[in-house]
Amino acid sequence: MMSDQHKEDIPAAGAEPEAAESFAEMLEKSSRQTGKLHPGQKVRADVVSISGDLVYIDLGGKSEGVIDLSEFTDKEGNVTVKTGDSIEAFFVAVQNGTRKLTTLMNGYSTASLNGIREAFEAGLPVNGEVRREVKGGFEISVGGVRCFCPFSQIDLKGGREGGVYLGMTFPFKIFEFKENGKNIVLSRRALLEQERLEKFEAFKNTISVGMEVPVTVVSIQKFGAFVDLGWVDGLIPVSELAWERVANASDVLSVGQKITAKVLSLNWDTNRITLSLKAMLPDPWLNISEKYPADTKVNGVITRLTSFGAFVRLEPGIEGLVHISNLGAGRRINHPKEVVETGQQVEVYVLSSDKDARKISLSMQPKVEPKKVVLPAVGDLIDGVVEKVMPFGVFVKMSIGINGLIPNSETGTPSGTDLKKLFPAGSAVQCAVLEVETATNKVRLSRKALLEKSDQDEYKEYINSAKKDDAASGGLGSLGDLLRAKMDEKRQSA
Repeated sequence: MMSDQHKEDIPAAGAEPEAAESFAEMLEKSSRQTGKLHPGQKVRADVVSISGDLVYIDLGGKSEGVIDLSEFTDKEGNVTVKTGDSIEAFFVAVQNGTRKLTTLMNGYSTASLNGIREAFEAGLPVNGEVRREVKGGFEISVGGVRCFCPFSQIDLKGGREGGVYLGMTFPFKIFEFKENGKNIVLSRRALLEQERLEKFEAFKNTISVGMEVPVTVVSIQKFGAFVDLGWVDGLIPVSELAWERVANASDVLSVGQKITAKVLSLNWDTNRITLSLKAMLPDPWLNISEKYPADTKVNGVITRLTSFGAFVRLEPGIEGLVHISNLGAGRRINHPKEVVETGQQVEVYVLSSDKDARKISLSMQPKVEPKKVVLPAVGDLIDGVVEKVMPFGVFVKMSIGINGLIPNSETGTPSGTDLKKLFPAGSAVQCAVLEVETATNKVRLSRKALLEKSDQDEYKEYINSAKKDDAASGGLGSLGDLLRAKMDEKRQSA
C-alpha cells in the first residue's frame, strides 16, 4: 500500500513517455525545491504513515523519505513508532527513486553490496559479523558481503586476542570501498574512538575540582598510579596516595582495584586529570598542636638521615625532625649516622609543633631552661677575668657568668697603649658598670670610671684625715698647704 503523497507523485496513466517525468526525476526536482540532502545528513521529521515494512516520514514540501520498519520493532515484534511521531534520522541515498534514511547511526543494516557503497558514501557505519581470523586481521560479513578489518582496527588496543571476537557482531566504519566492492576495509576502532570522544566531551561537563569519583586502577608506575574514570585516564601521584611517605605505589594499590578518589586539578588543554587518595582521609596535622605540645616525650622510628638531622616517624603521615645540634647530647657531631640509624626506635622530646608549616621539631634530650642571669646595675663594681683583647676593646668574663666589654675609651690608658700586654688573657680585673642592655644581656664596663672613683675616695679620705690633724695641732698650717704637701708626696712616690 502506498501513501497518498506517493500517489500524487505518480504520472497519469497514458501519458506520453517523452512528456512524463519519472518518479526519480520528480524526486530530484523536489529535492532542488526543498533543499538537497547529502549522504549522512541528519534530519528531524514527522511520521506520516506506516505501510508494509516501511515507515514514511515528511521531508518538507511534497517529498517523503522511508525507513525500514525493523528499526522501530522491538524483540517481541511490537512497533514502537506511530503516525505523528517526530524522529531523527540520517539520509543514506536515493534507492529506486525513494529517499532512504536510517535511525541506526551506530550500525546501519544492509544486505547488499550497493547498500554498503551507499553507507560508505553517506559516512554511515554498517553492522558486521566477525567470521574468522585471516592474515593481518579478520574477515567480516556485512549482509553476506565479505569485508576485511585489520587487527589494529578491531578495538582500541588492537585485537590479537585470538578468538575473543569470533562470532560477535559490531558496527564498523567503512574505511575503503575499492574495485567495485572487491576490496572493502572496515574499522571498529574509528567508531569506538568517536564514541569515546563524544562521551569524553559530555564527561567534561559533569566533573569538577573537589568531586569524589569512582575509578579503577589501570597501571602502576614509579611516580604514581593511572586510573580509569570511564572515558579518560587520570593520575594519582605517589605523593597523593597517603599522608605518610610512600616508596612504591604498589604498596598501596593494585591493578584492577576499584577506589574512590578526589579530583585535585583539571587541565583540558592536555586532558590531564590529577586525583588524590589521601584527600579522602582525615588530615593528621589538624590537631597536631594539641596532640604533640612542647616538652611531650614520644616514641618514634628513624625514617631518614640527612646532613642536617634525622627524621622520626611518630604516626602515619606525621614526621618530625631532630636537628643535628640536638642529636649529640652536648657533643659536636658531623653527621647523624654517628649516633642513630634508619629504622631505629627512639624516644624523643617535642620542642615545637607548627600545624600550618606541617613541622615538628624534636630533640633526643629534654629541653633545659637556661639559668636566669641577674644583671648588675649601673655603677656596680664587678670582678672578672680577661677573655680576649680586640681592636675595639677588652672582653671580660664577669663573675655573674656573662661577658662584658671595656671599650678602648674606658680602659683608662693613654692612646697607643698595648692593651694585650696591659690586659693579658686570664688576668683578674675589676671594673665599674657603665651601661646594661637587658634585652640582649650586653654590659659595658669601664676601668677609667673605677680609677676615677678610686681617686675620689682617696681624696675624701685625705680631706677627712687632714681635718683631724688640723684639729689636733691647734690649726697649724692651712688645709691648702697640707693638701699640696700630700699631693707632692704622692707624685714623688709615683
